[in-house]
Amino acid sequence: MSDPTFIRGVALFVPMAAVWIAAAVRRPGERDLAAIILATAWNLVTLAVVNTVAAYAGWWRFAAEGAVVAGVPVDLLLGWALLWGALPACVGRAYPLPLVLAGFAWLDLGVMPLAEPVVALGKGWLYGEAAAIAFCLLPGLLLARWTAADRRLTWRVSFQVGLVGGLMLGVPVALTGVWRQPEWVIGLLAQVVAVPLLFGLAAVREFAVAGGGTPVPYDPPKRLVTSGPYAYLRNPMQSSMAGAYLLLAVLDLRFAAAAVSCVAYGAGLAAWHEGTQLVSRYGQEWTDYRDQVRAWLPRARPYPGLPPADLHVAATCERCDAVGRWFVRRRPVSLRILPAERHPGGLRRMTYERADGLRAQGVAAFAHAAQHLHLGWALLGWVLLLPGVGWFAQLCADAFGAGPARPRATGPAGT
Repeated sequence: MSDPTFIRGVALFVPMAAVWIAAAVRRPGERDLAAIILATAWNLVTLAVVNTVAAYAGWWRFAAEGAVVAGVPVDLLLGWALLWGALPACVGRAYPLPLVLAGFAWLDLGVMPLAEPVVALGKGWLYGEAAAIAFCLLPGLLLARWTAADRRLTWRVSFQVGLVGGLMLGVPVALTGVWRQPEWVIGLLAQVVAVPLLFGLAAVREFAVAGGGTPVPYDPPKRLVTSGPYAYLRNPMQSSMAGAYLLLAVLDLRFAAAAVSCVAYGAGLAAWHEGTQLVSRYGQEWTDYRDQVRAWLPRARPYPGLPPADLHVAATCERCDAVGRWFVRRRPVSLRILPAERHPGGLRRMTYERADGLRAQGVAAFAHAAQHLHLGWALLGWVLLLPGVGWFAQLCADAFGAGPARPRATGPAGT
């Protein structure tokens, strides 16, 4: 067991064989595949971070040559990700979470000392093991279970955003070293890169809110999503990542190759595979949308077929009515401006209601309604819908007198 080559081979191929056997015994369905992929990817990213921190904290270090990235043997990392990600997603579905968590944690506690001399444990290695269990194993188990059972959509999407950000941006930025720039360069680039990334974040949010699904192919939206960024662009997520790579290419040309790969994948394999599925699932609805919304070049005005919506604004409130007239002058697409006094719910704020069931009030109502105008206002709307930003904007609006208004006899509402 002291041969490093043997240890590294066992660390990779034993988890691979275990996952293959588990999948052969109980063939996973589509949602199970999504759970396996996500749990493995989550552990791959977070374990890479934990192992990097371990070297600085003195928890453990690696003595390996060849196939090493940032001091971590790739084979050990892949095997560990399969052991904590894919394997429990395959075999642990029918067992209580605490039991699965304890079982795989104890397995790792027993295996770590056997990995010497490839892994040299420090005195505080149990602290590192606890950190790995807390930030890698447990979240991966939760993500797999929620995905397989189609539960906790908001949490699943949040995990996926962090995961994609780590895999597609965090890892390349760390490995290429582009972060070793003057602070003003990093600050300026971060602000510029945030523009295309906003498209991707808003698209993920729209998948969850309007479609009831996620970007993962085996965990897709349940309805065709034509609102949000999809009212302007068919591939907002791929375009977002390609745009971010092109901007990062200013610092490292390797990101230009990444952008080309991203476009090639989106225009090739993804377009063929997903296009076939969308045609079979949505038929003419998808065809009409595809014919009017480009894949890579956004429209200036939104797609006319996006879900119709109503914006209820108080007509008897001068400030509120001015907002309503401002929207009317800009000829919104698939949006009606209606007097809030006529709403049966006794509204106290400007309210946005969409045909697919989405409802928002106050600043959030303005943000959603702005997406019916044109791309520039839509971008502002997506910023206002970012976590924390909308809350702060609403707080400011209320502080400056745009808070909820008390209904009068005719039932008006505030903005």
